[in-house]
Amino acid sequence: MPQDRDRPEPLGLFLRSEDSPPFGPTEIVATLLALVWVVAVIAYALISPATDGGGLLGVVMTLLVVFLPLALIWAAVTTLRSVRVLRAEAARLQATVDAMRNAYLLSQQTQAAIKPVVEQKLDEVAGVLATFQTRRDPGLTVPSADRKAALVPPVRATVQDEQPALALGTPAEDLRAPLSVSDVIRALNFPENPDDREGFRALRAALEDRNTAKLIRAAQDVLTLLSQEGIYMDDLRPDRARPELWRRFAQGERGRTIAALGGVRDRSSLALTAARMREDTVFRDAAHHFLRSFDKTFQEFEKVASDADLAEIADTRTARAFMLFGRVTGIFD
Repeated sequence: MPQDRDRPEPLGLFLRSEDSPPFGPTEIVATLLALVWVVAVIAYALISPATDGGGLLGVVMTLLVVFLPLALIWAAVTTLRSVRVLRAEAARLQATVDAMRNAYLLSQQTQAAIKPVVEQKLDEVAGVLATFQTRRDPGLTVPSADRKAALVPPVRATVQDEQPALALGTPAEDLRAPLSVSDVIRALNFPENPDDREGFRALRAALEDRNTAKLIRAAQDVLTLLSQEGIYMDDLRPDRARPELWRRFAQGERGRTIAALGGVRDRSSLALTAARMREDTVFRDAAHHFLRSFDKTFQEFEKVASDADLAEIADTRTARAFMLFGRVTGIFD
């Protein structure tokens, strides 16, 4: 409709002060009052008898009588126009605030609708993680020819051989197949996504090994704490070190001779990690526990790993976390 085109739009799009009509009801009334006053002054001047002007004081009083009411009338008009403009601005601001609040509420409702889906996915992943200690992969019960043992179970003491066997049967640790090098590497890198079935299988197998499970849980703790600072291992691109340096580290060498292992150069990640280490005792204890677990497990892993295996494990998320904490704690200094 044509008349709707001239109406102000909703959501606070009112007419601005410069677009408002120059003469409204207030201006019309003020103009009429001014005309009435001017006519009254002229009529009074014509009807009243001529008298002496009284000099300069008389002229001033006459001018005040004539023009002061007119000035007061238009001063009141200006004030009313300013009040009208301020009200329009206030209404526009209120409408803008209402629009922003409605947009915020809409975004909150959208997030609330998405949140149950995300929580359901997290619950599914948590359910898979909860089965690590109880589920056994049938493929692990029969060792294959191409599976190289990474961590050989320690030989029991000879005292056990001297004791008679109990009727409880063979311990579960003796029946479990040795953990392969490839499974250790895949487990230390953690599954890529909830659909990474091979990654979850390797992680379950690694969690059934006591020593490797300690390192994996320690790595999970520090990776979770680092994510609170916005530090993710996938964002780091550390410099690659030669396998012989990793072997020297596994054999106990420390200091500048193996400084190339601390290949993380991201200044932001290093600064955030160092600050959290100084301020948070829980974070610091978790970091030192992780470094000890990595050192102990890597010493056993290096004995059976090839150079290619060492290069591959150095690219895992766990190894990247070790490089980061190693730089912060000064292992490579």
